[in-house]
Amino acid sequence: MDEKIIKGLISKAAEMRKVSYTPYSKFNVGAALLAKNGKIYTGCNIENASYSATNCAERTAFFKAVSENVKEFSAIAIVGGHADAEELDFCFPCGVCRQVMSEFCDDDFKIIIAKSEDIYKIYTLPELLPERFGPKDIFG
Repeated sequence: MDEKIIKGLISKAAEMRKVSYTPYSKFNVGAALLAKNGKIYTGCNIENASYSATNCAERTAFFKAVSENVKEFSAIAIVGGHADAEELDFCFPCGVCRQVMSEFCDDDFKIIIAKSEDIYKIYTLPELLPERFGPKDIFG
């Protein structure tokens, strides 16, 4: 994957982190999802006093894309950490977000976990969700 694209996705994810709604955890996450058509869908985490109604940044980005009938994706960048953190650590997607990714993404889908534009790791979906359950398990 091209370095310029990676850095652009990380930058957009970092921007989205700043608009997270996290009055309870103060843990802000931003995501930038690259569709195979080249369009980027962004998301932030949005908390709710009823925690089960909370939505992660990654799922926000996916749901925005799917709501516009886009269902093929190449990569996602994720940036997260405590709102007051001076330096971020790597923020991995939760299990529910990994499962949503498995619904729409192939084995070559890239998951970019970043501290900054210069410090990041790239994983494939099978590396973060081995033996995943997906549409092929239902339809063969």
